[in-house]
Amino acid sequence: MITIFGTIALDTTETPFKKMEKILGGAATYSALSASFFYPTSIVGIVGKDFPKIYRDILNSRLDTKGIITDNDAKTFHYDSSFDYDLFRRKTNKTELNVIKNFEPKIPSEYAGSEYIYLANNDPHQNIQALKLFKKSKLVLCDTIDFWITNKSEQVFKMMQNVDGVVINDDEARLLTKNSNLIKCARKLIGNGTKFVVIKKGENGSILFTKNHIFPSPAYPIEDVVDPTGAGDAFAGGFLGHIARSKKINLRILREAMIYGNVMGSFVVEDFGIDKLLKIKYKEIQKRYKIYRDIVHFNGD
Repeated sequence: MITIFGTIALDTTETPFKKMEKILGGAATYSALSASFFYPTSIVGIVGKDFPKIYRDILNSRLDTKGIITDNDAKTFHYDSSFDYDLFRRKTNKTELNVIKNFEPKIPSEYAGSEYIYLANNDPHQNIQALKLFKKSKLVLCDTIDFWITNKSEQVFKMMQNVDGVVINDDEARLLTKNSNLIKCARKLIGNGTKFVVIKKGENGSILFTKNHIFPSPAYPIEDVVDPTGAGDAFAGGFLGHIARSKKINLRILREAMIYGNVMGSFVVEDFGIDKLLKIKYKEIQKRYKIYRDIVHFNGD
């Protein structure tokens, strides 16, 4: 089983063309829905009294949701952001922690044996506490965001020392390591203790770094980008999902996982929020994966 721990949110997202308020989002939501196309997935998080039943029903239909706790005395985590016309750079307008501020991680007993764990961009201290609850993990990934890097950088580094892989975007990698060069950023994170690093670059794809290898992968070309929110989290879900179903971890599997991650991210940006993840079928994922492989295939002389 894959278990994903992180935020389940009500997102407000504005682009120059449309604004959507209090829609279902959160790092755990996007990544878990994405991973569920590949392997059985459970989600752990907390929501508040204002979390709509229709959103709970959506999660119930796709995921094992016994790990979701409802706090009837507080509101759900709320993230408000906006994009300019390039639909690439996000501006954070408001972050309301609400129920996650003092959340103490708990999991159902049957989750303790989960083999694949993703600590989504949540409070790093809570992620560290959550990791202690799992007993048989084969692979643990984590992510973070600028909010936690700015406010709890030491905890972020500590969290990354206790995982196998770090998935992080380029701006956050630079902010965390205080370096402009992404190769040096990755080397610092690997030197901190993790085995591999994936740096996400939005519309410019992503790069996998291990101690001895670098594998860049371009983004899947999309003509109509609607909302980039959650693309990086969907990437992480697809990445981990492919590894989990492969039941082994080597450089070839990691490279394939990068492509699946890019494919899942490419679907998310085509609609607002999680809507595209609710519409697609697995055969569409495989079709796009094959197209991607044809695009990047290269035979030297």
